[in-house]
Amino acid sequence: MGTIKDKVAIIGMGCSKFGERWESSTEDLMIEAAYEAYEDAGISPGDIDAAWVGTLRSGEGGGPVADALKLRNIPITRVENWCATGHEALRNAVFGVASGMYDVALAIGYEKLKDTGSGGLGVGRGQSPVMGARATAPSYFSFIANRYFHNYGIPEDEGKELLAQIAVKNHHNGTMSPKAHFQKEITIEQVLKAPIIAWPLGLFDCCPTTDGAACAIVCRADLARNFRQDPVYIKGIGFSVDSMLPMNRPGFDYLGFEANQVAARQAYEQVGIRDPRKELDLAVVHDCFTITEMVIYEDLGFTHRGGGPEEVRAGTFTLEGELPVNTDGGLKSFGHPVGASGLRTTYEIYTQLQGRAGPRQVKDASLGLCHTLGGPPQVACVTILGNESPTKVDAGRKRR
Repeated sequence: MGTIKDKVAIIGMGCSKFGERWESSTEDLMIEAAYEAYEDAGISPGDIDAAWVGTLRSGEGGGPVADALKLRNIPITRVENWCATGHEALRNAVFGVASGMYDVALAIGYEKLKDTGSGGLGVGRGQSPVMGARATAPSYFSFIANRYFHNYGIPEDEGKELLAQIAVKNHHNGTMSPKAHFQKEITIEQVLKAPIIAWPLGLFDCCPTTDGAACAIVCRADLARNFRQDPVYIKGIGFSVDSMLPMNRPGFDYLGFEANQVAARQAYEQVGIRDPRKELDLAVVHDCFTITEMVIYEDLGFTHRGGGPEEVRAGTFTLEGELPVNTDGGLKSFGHPVGASGLRTTYEIYTQLQGRAGPRQVKDASLGLCHTLGGPPQVACVTILGNESPTKVDAGRKRR
């Protein structure tokens, strides 16, 4: 496998306010995110050579983006890949630039879920009318929590308190994120007393249904400093898709996801990372449920298999810990407008690497990881960003 390392840079990013945006259309959300990105990069719509848009809204193609963002007569492609849809838009834009076909490309993801009256992935979405009938996201991930507690001999009360600590951590970080859906501290007692959604997952173990959009502008790495002095470079991208239904994956133990592990391994190899816990400065991961974040710690090599509980107790992944995880509050605080989430996680790493994260800033951050996990679930993307510049001298195209 080849490497994408230092071939492409992010020169601008934008993110809408996430939340119950009843007053805003999908176009409003796209404009909010994209025009922040334009301003951040110091460019105009006419500088964009091609665009990729991530959304679950089928049948729309690239037309709504062209209309909303005033993009004229350029290639615009809609992509979708479950919860990794936003990262899929970014990945394709990065590859489009790395191929040499385009100098500057835009990736945008959006979703307007509150107006639909249902969650982003729907209800009863199982792919098999027998084996997957009436399956929901909370029910799939409740299997993981129950299996994890059973396998490692964790009493249910103790297990629920461990998960509560993750929820409390992420809500705390969300109070320092002005664009987050939820910006309120919660207590372990509140988490434990909340209504059960799918045992043992309660209301505060689940991310909310949310509207939002996020956008990235990427260019050739050797052009990046023509646009700004502090670009952020793509260091590695890993992506893995496996058979969807758990019952079609022989040996699946509900203790982790091979797609996470494979995507991480691909990205680490591109960057040359051998010990992610020591070499990364922070990570933003797909905490659709609190149990998901705990198994992600293990899947991405931040700790050993079964080591999640001891790390939660030790505060390893808090903002003050050894490896801060979900510094912006994660999906738990932002929610999960599916097409936007991968780009929203990228936005947080980008902001941190530029030292612009305010009270949640990780000191001296230079290498960060963002991650998404989708399907029921076996679709994963791991993207690693860094602020260390490649050795090549910037040259070539200037801003129009």
